Amino acid sequence: MVKPERNASPVPVVIEQYDPKWPQQFELEKALLDGIISAVNASIEHVGSTAIPNMGAKPIIDIMIGVPRLTEIESRIPNLEKIGYRYVQRYEAELPERRYFRKPFTGPSTHHLHCVCRDTAFWNRHVLFRDYLREHPKAAADYLRLKFELAKQYRADRAAYTKAKSTFIESILEKAGMHEVAAF
Repeated sequence: MVKPERNASPVPVVIEQYDPKWPQQFELEKALLDGIISAVNASIEHVGSTAIPNMGAKPIIDIMIGVPRLTEIESRIPNLEKIGYRYVQRYEAELPERRYFRKPFTGPSTHHLHCVCRDTAFWNRHVLFRDYLREHPKAAADYLRLKFELAKQYRADRAAYTKAKSTFIESILEKAGMHEVAAF
């Protein structure tokens, strides 16, 4: 049994200005991941705020891998650990459709890896939200303003920060054509 991951202290919510190196960091990581999952019919996507041009974000590269079956990822956990990822089971009770990893093992995360079955609601929500904000600069600017406001309000509470964004995220997904929305 894997013990729940524990942080020595809560990490505050800090939104940084957009860094044009984020897409390059994703591409470097994608090459490492592709070496591990190349035998699988998988898709590797840069998601989250660091994937949206000019969007401020927590400086964490969110990567989503879409696979036909989660067993494709589960069988590769040791290989993912070799390139610095830690498998985190803590959230599987509430998100059983996802296998989650963070990098590095210790210290502040620089990468979050979300592994899901491709073409599921989880996959579609994240890609649709990212693509909508990439194509609609005003919506992206509104989201950025909201993120800065909420980061001030919930600096010491990441869960509350994430929850407070859900109404905006749901409205974007509805505009983008997805009507069955769950928070992410």
